[in-house]
Amino acid sequence: MSAFIYGTSRALAWVGGLVLAALALLSVVSITGRALAGLGLGPVPGDFELVEAGTALAVFCFLPWAHLRRSHAMVDLFWGSYPPAMKRALTVAADTLMLVVWLLLVWRMGVAMLDYRANAEVSFILQMPVWWGYAASFVPAVFGCLVYAWRLLEDLGLAQPPADFAYAGGGH
Repeated sequence: MSAFIYGTSRALAWVGGLVLAALALLSVVSITGRALAGLGLGPVPGDFELVEAGTALAVFCFLPWAHLRRSHAMVDLFWGSYPPAMKRALTVAADTLMLVVWLLLVWRMGVAMLDYRANAEVSFILQMPVWWGYAASFVPAVFGCLVYAWRLLEDLGLAQPPADFAYAGGGH
């Protein structure tokens, strides 16, 4: 199970990177089209709608891998001076809180997705159903719930990361 969670999280992070690269290219093409409007070119229609949905997708793809690697932004000014038991307790508390927040986020995202689908709301320019963006992000978000729960199990000593896995930094 550990290899599946870590492997899928890493693959999702790569998907997020590809999505961001595509969005960057889209933005360059759109901005160039705006700059060359005098030559008959123009911006990509609905570029901001695509960037909005794509950025959300990329973030939901990145966060599980970041959490497994303990790569979230941290303020650890006093961390080194804490005793090991306090460090462990704070890590478990933080990861429990992250799991609860993630579960709430995914629940509300699912409710919003179903509401947008029922209302048949579409984006302004592309007339793309709004719920599509939610649905695309919902898949990695649900997987993120599994990742955050797994990370908590690791904190509690009930699961182990793959043998070949090394943390990026911080080591806590």
